[in-house]
Amino acid sequence: MTRSTTTSAPPPEGTPPPLSDDLREKLTRAPVAGLSAQLRARGLNDVHIDGLTPLHPEAKLIGTARTLRFVPHREDLFTAHGGGHNAQKRTFDTVRPGEVIVIEARGEKGAATLGDILAIRAHTNGAAGIVTDGGVRDVAAVRAAGIPVHCAGPHPAVLGRRHVPWDTDLTIACGGATVQPGDIVVGDADGVIVVPPALAEEVADATLAKEDEDAWIAARVAEGHPVDGLFPMNATWRAKFEAGDPR
Repeated sequence: MTRSTTTSAPPPEGTPPPLSDDLREKLTRAPVAGLSAQLRARGLNDVHIDGLTPLHPEAKLIGTARTLRFVPHREDLFTAHGGGHNAQKRTFDTVRPGEVIVIEARGEKGAATLGDILAIRAHTNGAAGIVTDGGVRDVAAVRAAGIPVHCAGPHPAVLGRRHVPWDTDLTIACGGATVQPGDIVVGDADGVIVVPPALAEEVADATLAKEDEDAWIAARVAEGHPVDGLFPMNATWRAKFEAGDPR
C-alpha cells in the first residue's frame, strides 16, 4: 500500500525518541512470554494488557505507545466532543511511524473503537499497530488493512453507542495495564505487554539469552532426557550447557 504523503503534525512536546533499529531487532526476536518472565524477575507483574485477541496472530507488534482515552457515553458530552475532528480522528491522523495507538475503552465490548477507515489511516501513516481494550468493527476490512491489531473482539456498533472520544497523549489504563506515551508495546500470539523504556535493552538481551538456553534444553528433552534436573538446569546440566556439550 502506498504511504500517505500528507504532512503529520509535529510530535507533542516531550515525546520520547523512537526505538533504535538495534532494539527493535532484538524485540522482534524476543517472544512476549519471554519478556513477561524477565519483567517478572525484575518485580514487574502488572505489565500485561489482558483480554485481547490479535487479528493477525502471526504478526509481531512492536512500537512506542501513542495513547487515546474514551470516556463512557453521555449524550451532551458526545454532542460537544464526539463530532468533527475529535480526539479519536486526531490521533489516527497524527500517529507517526513506529508508534502503536493504544486505546483506553474501559474493557467495553458493546461498541467499536475503530473501523477500517481509521485502520487504513494508521497504516498509511506508518503506525506499528493498534491496541484497544474495546471492540473493532469492519473486522474483515481492518484485518485486510495489514496493520497488527489487538482488540477485545468484534462489534458492529459505532463508538457513539458506548463512548465519547475524550483526550490523547496521556497516561491511560488499557486491559488492566497502565500505559504512558512512549512506553514500548510488544505483542504476538501470546498477548500484549508494556515494557518500560528504561528497562527495554536489558530485558530484551536477557530474554534472548534465555531463549537460547531454553532451545538447548528443548533439544535435550527431545533426545529423551527427563526434565528433572534439566528444567531448570542443575549444576551438572548447567556445566554441560556452558561448555557447549550437546549430550
